[in-house]
Formats: sequence, C-alpha cells, structure tokens
Amino acid sequence: MKVLALETANEHCSVCLIDQSNELFFQLDTQSKAQTRTILPMIEQAMQVAHSTYSDLTAIAFSRGPGSFSGVRINAAVTQALAWANDLPVIPVSTLQALAQAAYRQLQLTQVTAVLDARMQEVYLANFSCDENGIMQLQGEEHLLNYELAQSYAQFSCVGSGAKLISSCVSEQNNAISPSARDIALIARHEAQQECWVSAEQALPVYLRDNAWKKIAEQGKAN
Repeated sequence: MKVLALETANEHCSVCLIDQSNELFFQLDTQSKAQTRTILPMIEQAMQVAHSTYSDLTAIAFSRGPGSFSGVRINAAVTQALAWANDLPVIPVSTLQALAQAAYRQLQLTQVTAVLDARMQEVYLANFSCDENGIMQLQGEEHLLNYELAQSYAQFSCVGSGAKLISSCVSEQNNAISPSARDIALIARHEAQQECWVSAEQALPVYLRDNAWKKIAEQGKAN
C-alpha cells in the first residue's frame, strides 16, 4: 500500500508519500502562495525519491478544506487530474482534522479545538478527540463562526492559526501548529486500510463559506 498526500489548502505547500508502515517522502515548501508553481515538481520528486510510479499508488489523499480559497481549489484540481489520469481513488481529508492530527503528532494533545483564521473576523473551527488508532476524530460539526460564537463552541485547548483570535491564553506553541501533508497522510493511511475512499469526481473542495467565490466587497450580500 502506498498513499500520496497533498496539502495546499493554506499558504504553504507540502507533499508526503507513505506506505503501510513508513514515510517514504516528505517535503514542505514555505513560500507564500506558491502552490501552483511547486506542487507538481514536488509530486514528481516524491515519486522519484521513493522509486515509485502512479501504478504503485493505492490512493491519493488531499486536504479538501476549509482553508485558503485558491489553495483548496488547487489541491482538489491537482488531485482530480492525477486520479482521473491514473484511475486511482481519492481520500478527502478535512484541513481541520489534519490540524488536529498535527497537534497530536507534535504535542501529543489528545483533545483539541482546531481553529483556522478565516479572515473577515471569522474562524473555521471544530473539536476533535483521539481514537484508539491515534487518529483525531471530529466531535460534532465543522463551523465558520465569528470570534464570539467560536469562543463558546470551543471545547478543548485551541490550536492553529486562529487560536489566539478566540482565546487569549493560547501558547505560541499551540498557535504555531499547522497542518501538513504528513498529517493528511497519517489520516489517509488509516482510511486506505479500510478502503474508505471516493472516486475522482467526488474529490470536491469544502469551503464552509457558501459565497467564498465572491470578491470580499460582495461577501455578506447573499440572501
């Protein structure tokens, strides 16, 4: 089993390739908003380093959002194209779940509220608890909330780029946690072992903000 994982839903870009027990490749590019230039060369490098071809892959996993509108679109589009071209199934992973998984991987936190800055005085937020397999599982639903509502919804220690926006007692360590393809891969490996995947046409982005496609000046005008 091999799973290729892609993460471009935020400002950075990362790629990870894993098998059933090992990480075969991981690379993070921290250039801001450079996903369109870096994602395909990074994928090619992953395949070369791991001496793999697309026919070796079991599935392609990607962060389906929420996150940067353009970043989420890039991730979904690249995943769909590769999956269609190579007849591979797809594993969509929530960016918030990946953030929670990063908190578990880096800080061994077993219960967290994952919070991403959504701009416009709002955050993407969801609560997660670690299961017996070491995978962070959603408790309730994912939300797009203003700061005040987010404070009342948060159940656990807040982590992520939006953590300090809703809680003044968040440490710099918690605030600096961010999701990567490594976390997407860890979640996706568990899903692939159970054959929990979808076809390429179902590799759809999740924005949470229904009118995310509109210009900022137009947002808020929808009925």
